[in-house]
Amino acid sequence: MLYEALEAQARERLPQVVFDYFAGGSGDEATLADNSAAWARLRLRPRVLRDVSSVDTSTELLGSMLSSPVLVAPTAFHSLAHPDAELATAQGTREAGSLLVLSSRSSRRIEDVASLAGPWWFQVYVFRDRGLTRSLVQRAAAAGARALVLTADTPYVGRKRRNRGDSSLPLADEDFLANLEGLAHRALAEQAPDVTFADISRLREDSGLPVLVKGVLRADDALECLHHGASGLIVSNHGGRQLDGALATADALPEVVSATAGRAPVLVDGGVRSGRDVLRALALGARAVLLGRPVLWGLATGGAGGVRQVLEALREDTAHTLALAGLSRVSSVGPDVLAPPRAP
Repeated sequence: MLYEALEAQARERLPQVVFDYFAGGSGDEATLADNSAAWARLRLRPRVLRDVSSVDTSTELLGSMLSSPVLVAPTAFHSLAHPDAELATAQGTREAGSLLVLSSRSSRRIEDVASLAGPWWFQVYVFRDRGLTRSLVQRAAAAGARALVLTADTPYVGRKRRNRGDSSLPLADEDFLANLEGLAHRALAEQAPDVTFADISRLREDSGLPVLVKGVLRADDALECLHHGASGLIVSNHGGRQLDGALATADALPEVVSATAGRAPVLVDGGVRSGRDVLRALALGARAVLLGRPVLWGLATGGAGGVRQVLEALREDTAHTLALAGLSRVSSVGPDVLAPPRAP
């Protein structure tokens, strides 16, 4: 299904305030728009006369074998999209052979989601109450999370003109506080503005799990993350929801990949909508991509089956694109697939 058609169906089904919450970006939404446009600016150089009668999209990532290099990005409050919430997302992701990154702000308990998930990672915000953060990551580890994903670009929440704040959402307190045990009010779940690189090693110690850092757009930050024990990096601008005017992830990816020099896997999210975009990301050096809004639209329109269909459709489109580019497996993708940038 085309992304635009799926988004249109979700818009029809969801209350306007919920659709805007998921779809919106910060500021003037310049970064939100540029995320997709940046992938489209990259031109492909296909090979010919290669045997592509069979195309293998399977991918290994931190010990997990996946059906394709497409993961489910962490997004909050899935109960706004479907009554089965993250339970349906976990089931659909598992059935598609993918990996779920579960948000700290999920509207279902970690343990309940884990019971339906395949391989999964847990996304972490460092809260002002470090004890709350420690409790969350230890629960995630006990429930079977294979890694933590530290979101690093949200010392404060970006201002979004389409959104009127969490208080305007039709979200019950029990959904908002599903994983925030011991909190009596939403306002206590604030993210820490004093989070630093030292929190990477602290999370590793508290959980015993590898930690990936999400929100990296610069080489110097990438190197600092690795120096402090990160096991992977996710090039991300939070789907255009934080600093408006930040560069698109397709533009930031080459710098981060070059800086890490193969020391840790680099993933990317933001504006990926087709197999062509997946191929472009792999050619720039990403090991995998993460999908956010399309998964939410699939959840809103079809529950677990909708999530599965979105992921399977993108896997099939990726396989088709690889074949047209003369590539029979994900591991064959290299920078030579991309044409040199055109002169301005």
